[in-house]
Amino acid sequence: MKMLDIFGALKKDMDFIEQQLYRSIDGDDGILSETSLHLLKAGGKRLRPVFVLLGGKFGDYDLQRLQYIAVPLELIHSASLVHDDVIDDAETRRGKPTVKSKWDNRIAMYTGDYIYAKALMQVTQLGNPYIHRTLAKAMVQMSIGEMEQIRDFFNTEQSVRDYLLRIRRKTALLIAISCQLGAMAAEAPSKVNLLLYRYGYNVGMAFQIRDDLLDLFGTEKVIGKPPGSDMRQGNITLPVLYALQEPELREPLLREIRGIQAGDGSGDVSRAIEMIRTSRGIHQAEELADRFIRKALDALSGLPDSKSRTHLQDIAHFVNKRSY
Repeated sequence: MKMLDIFGALKKDMDFIEQQLYRSIDGDDGILSETSLHLLKAGGKRLRPVFVLLGGKFGDYDLQRLQYIAVPLELIHSASLVHDDVIDDAETRRGKPTVKSKWDNRIAMYTGDYIYAKALMQVTQLGNPYIHRTLAKAMVQMSIGEMEQIRDFFNTEQSVRDYLLRIRRKTALLIAISCQLGAMAAEAPSKVNLLLYRYGYNVGMAFQIRDDLLDLFGTEKVIGKPPGSDMRQGNITLPVLYALQEPELREPLLREIRGIQAGDGSGDVSRAIEMIRTSRGIHQAEELADRFIRKALDALSGLPDSKSRTHLQDIAHFVNKRSY
């Protein structure tokens, strides 16, 4: 209910941002506009624009200015999903056909590039070079994170630290700068910008851990993709890494993962998931997500008491308990 309250409070402004999202990808080329529109119509939580607007509430709130942060950040996130679907050979996302499955890999890759370019065009409407550099650095880190994920496909020897660094780059940084740049565009005090970055970073880390847990527990109807998709694609997530640390589970789980990688029928995703569900790895991953959320809430405690701070607290609690 609290998330609905937040979206209700921001509805008018979020409707405006949604309109600008669609306008930003219009024109230039028929097929690229069509594929980009297909992606945006698949929906999503639009959390990054929400973070931008809430960050802007800590300064001189100006929606006309904040759109040039909110729209490009959502576009960058969307572009990364198109590329992810190509890498993962994903047929569906949020229960709908992916761009690569409805068209093909080549069109999907150019669609992602097109959306990235549109994001950069949007942010140049702001004359603050620090915002441009921050956004560019985040995109570089996201690309590195993607390459690390490809490098570590089916790598059962990777460490928890490797995993955390990867999700920092792939997920947490973009959420962190969503909070930070919203405040910066609204000319909030530098201390506020820093605390919001810290909040967003920790929420982003918890968000990805919860996403990885949902891949093991969720249903296709709820999460929009078949359960165990990460493992099928070779993405070894935190609960799996923790489960592999248990002596009695390590060898049987390794056999299943190796069989899944071989694709010869000797490994079964459902059996592997059952092993992980019975392990301590689930609880350990949940505990780590809890720790990141506590750090996020601690960062908020340094911000002025306001409705926006309460909204950010509610989002943190939602992220940590979400089931979709």
